[in-house]
Amino acid sequence: MQVTIALCSEQGGRDYNEDSVRRFEENGLYAVVIADGLGGHGGGELASSKAADTIIELFKNDPQIDTENIRDFFSRANDEVLKIQTKTEKMKSTGVALFIKNDNVIWGHAGDSRLYHFKEGKLVTQTLDHSVSQMAVYSGEITKEQIRHHEDRNRVLKAFGGNEEISAEISKPLTFSPGFHAFLLCTDGFWEYVFEIEMEVDLAKSKTPDRWIDEMTQRLLKRAPDNNDNYSAAAIFVKRT
Repeated sequence: MQVTIALCSEQGGRDYNEDSVRRFEENGLYAVVIADGLGGHGGGELASSKAADTIIELFKNDPQIDTENIRDFFSRANDEVLKIQTKTEKMKSTGVALFIKNDNVIWGHAGDSRLYHFKEGKLVTQTLDHSVSQMAVYSGEITKEQIRHHEDRNRVLKAFGGNEEISAEISKPLTFSPGFHAFLLCTDGFWEYVFEIEMEVDLAKSKTPDRWIDEMTQRLLKRAPDNNDNYSAAAIFVKRT
């Protein structure tokens, strides 16, 4: 099985880049984490880096692909973020993570950082945000397409450092079927400006994950305002014979 990974993280139009992007590769083990810090004035970067670093280290020490193990990673990362908070700095972070071990994959998320899974170029799965605007979709007030511009889009319901229990959403382990799989992990500053159908279009013309990110980033830069949020993404290509 062939696995290739590309990452990007940009400041956008903000004074600080509070996103954190981490990867780990070793002997058939792969982990990618993207975390989007909340708090402003640079404090969010402390939360996002602490969460991402903790998850990577936990996986390196205990690389088991099962739902409860990954749930524990998120819970322990949440504990670490809570430890660095102060009375005046309640920085938090959303996050999404993907883990591969041999022929198996699992992922988890908290907040509105997303994962998209494509099989043979077509979107088959995407995570659902833990946000007020996603709740509005559930209740029928808005469509899922309207989340990108909804007034409450930035009000997240789950985050590292938000509560004593993060209650992250973890997928079931999946065994890769033969063929081509692609994953996109990204913060809201990225997916807000790139639509799902465009992700498929750009994937179809990209032979590498770096090219895929470049194509999507060009769309983002044409649409984003001068004061746009930090934006980060990770693209993972998996080819299994």
